Amino acid sequence: MTNEQTAIKATYFSIISNTSLAIIKGLAGFFGNSYALIADAIESTTDIFASFLVLFGIKYSNRPADENHPYGHGRAEPLITFLVVGFLITSATIIAYESILNIGTPHDLPKSWTLIVLALIIGWKEFSFQMVMKKSIITNSSSLKADAWHHRSDAITSIAAFIGISIALLLGKGYESADDWAALLASFFIIYNSYLIFRPALGEIMDEHRYDDLVENIRKESLKVAGIIGTEKCFIRKAGMKYHVDLHAIVDATISVKDGHDLAHKLKDTLRSQISELGHVLIHIEPNE
Repeated sequence: MTNEQTAIKATYFSIISNTSLAIIKGLAGFFGNSYALIADAIESTTDIFASFLVLFGIKYSNRPADENHPYGHGRAEPLITFLVVGFLITSATIIAYESILNIGTPHDLPKSWTLIVLALIIGWKEFSFQMVMKKSIITNSSSLKADAWHHRSDAITSIAAFIGISIALLLGKGYESADDWAALLASFFIIYNSYLIFRPALGEIMDEHRYDDLVENIRKESLKVAGIIGTEKCFIRKAGMKYHVDLHAIVDATISVKDGHDLAHKLKDTLRSQISELGHVLIHIEPNE
């Protein structure tokens, strides 16, 4: 299975999971008198649209290079990640606003059975986070990582709801708003997670250097090619699931231009065959002096 297929499969899992949970949370929140659960359902609903965005981004970013996009379409993925972050911040804002309104509004205590629903949801969302995060690491997908953090933020809002409902049920009348305070607290966690998702995607767009381990691997594989004496500059840019590399390779100063040209192609082919996540590789030959 290719990285693209792995990422797409993980995204379909997210869509189905979020749709099911949004329905369960909404119904449980409505019939269980829990705004924290309703807020949780709102967050899951935005996750559905975010997962569709991730799916589009993964498919589009993996289109092959063409005349107008010689480096491929990989940069679409961090752009989609920005949109996903926008969905997260929007859902957090809605949850915070509605929580503040409900804190001052008298309402009934949540039903005790909503705690059972929440406990099951928390377990499932943490499993979903671990599974999708593992796939994002395998595929080097920033948007899939954002999708994984959607699952984690969902688990956090569910934990906050669980705590709020527990307090309301334990302390009884007069503490009904604990449920709403929990939803408000969850919105701040969601905003913080939004930053954690946004920061690496911004680094990708800005060609920020964050790939020391990959640079070391490239240098090590380069020295295995006969005729390559050493390496100098090594610049890496990430685009989608691929890394584009500019590498300066040191060779014997006395070889011909043709031999240097052939060595550059041999090195390029070797790196791409040994390190599957590499995309475009540009080799600049430096004479050994």
